[in-house]
Amino acid sequence: MTLQMIPLFLGNIRGWEWIVILLVILLLFGGKKIPELMKGVGRGITSFRQGLHESKKEIEEEIKKSDKPDEVNGSK
Repeated sequence: MTLQMIPLFLGNIRGWEWIVILLVILLLFGGKKIPELMKGVGRGITSFRQGLHESKKEIEEEIKKSDKPDEVNGSK
């Protein structure tokens, strides 16, 4: 993985720092809340992807409509 692919805020975090971050998250949310939190994140990501897919589909439909000749005005 090149340096360009790593987000700037994650570039300098080493192994032990990840452990500290995970411990702080565990202390803040507790062991029982973390699965619920991750489930919510997963649902959010799924909803976001579905919205992107629907938007892409609508854009493609509009492009197809604009490529067809206008039969209402009599032009062919």
